Amino acid sequence: MNLEFWLMIAGLIVLALLVLLPPLFKKTPLRYADGEQRNTAIARQQLAELKLQLQNGALSQEQYDAQYRELQLTLLDDLEADAPAAPSAKTGRWIVPIVAITVPLLSLFLYGSLGEPQALVKAELAANNQKVADNVKGMVDKLIARLKQHPEDLEGWMMLGRSYMYVQQYQDAANVFAELNRRKPNDPAVMLHYADALSMARNGQMGGEPAELVEQALKLVPEDHTALWLAGMAKAEAGNFAQAITHWKKLSALLPADDESQAQLQKMIQMAEAEQQKPQAPESSAAAVDITVKVELDAALKAKVEPQYTLFIYAQAVNGPKMPLAIVRKQVSDLPASVVLNDSVAMQPQTHLADFKQLRIVARISKTGNAMSQPGDLLGTAQLDAVSGNPSVSITINQEVQ
Repeated sequence: MNLEFWLMIAGLIVLALLVLLPPLFKKTPLRYADGEQRNTAIARQQLAELKLQLQNGALSQEQYDAQYRELQLTLLDDLEADAPAAPSAKTGRWIVPIVAITVPLLSLFLYGSLGEPQALVKAELAANNQKVADNVKGMVDKLIARLKQHPEDLEGWMMLGRSYMYVQQYQDAANVFAELNRRKPNDPAVMLHYADALSMARNGQMGGEPAELVEQALKLVPEDHTALWLAGMAKAEAGNFAQAITHWKKLSALLPADDESQAQLQKMIQMAEAEQQKPQAPESSAAAVDITVKVELDAALKAKVEPQYTLFIYAQAVNGPKMPLAIVRKQVSDLPASVVLNDSVAMQPQTHLADFKQLRIVARISKTGNAMSQPGDLLGTAQLDAVSGNPSVSITINQEVQ
């Protein structure tokens, strides 16, 4: 939270106290002039009536004198009753410190409970992300123009491909790296970039050309971190968990012990070992299913996303491992979206959606594009209790991961 925000909050609290506290310091006597004037006017009216009755002979002189004295006593009693009490020097003062302490604390408590303390940070982050995206787009346009004039600029092709990867335009990135791979063959870095972009353009699928590119690069640079990581992913996807574990353990030994990738790497190794221990499932005899998923974003959350944020739509087993069984990758700009989940987008070739009795369908928006759910991601889910035929589900993304 920036300093300007807290200064603004402090100013508003001081303003509130300036409105509330001054009246509590005043020693204002009770106003009684209106009551005195009212009682005097009534007495005068009654005296005039007595005089009129005396003149008309309705009252004798003795009766008039008696009622006149009674009227005087009544007026005197009323005026004494309306007399102001002496003001107390402590009137209202005891509540001043209570108000001075309670108002700021209550304001901060309500803001913390009902407000969004990170709103300014999120707004600033979104503005910075948009600024970076605009800068990257401008750089991409300049690179394209330059490469049209100088197609032999290999570094320019590399920068263009990386720029497309940054803005998550994976098919464009794959096209650029394919051209660079043609112009600069047998370069491990180019092949790995090409494989990564091609995989992302295919919703994370490593099978086929991406896996072949990774294998070629790994032969040229057997200790390259990216090559080992992607090779393990390709082997795990193909169901060769033993070879995936070998690649990942080798990578783990090459990385520093405190590297931030170690935790995720160990988790992937454990998951692969768990899959390796499972008995081989017989070939599925169930008919393949196509699950049509329609996804939309709740209007209340639209201000929290940017068009380039990643949208994951995937199926996972209700009972069993929570790894996605089949997944499609889109962007927020594609919403509302309609996709089909089936065996062709399965995470592992041997996975068949029809083999599961119940499926949970998830739509998740990620700001970072990370496959692992993180705080701040937006989420929507639906459950299929019967996986047969060609079912369809509708999902509204209306939750924020805490």
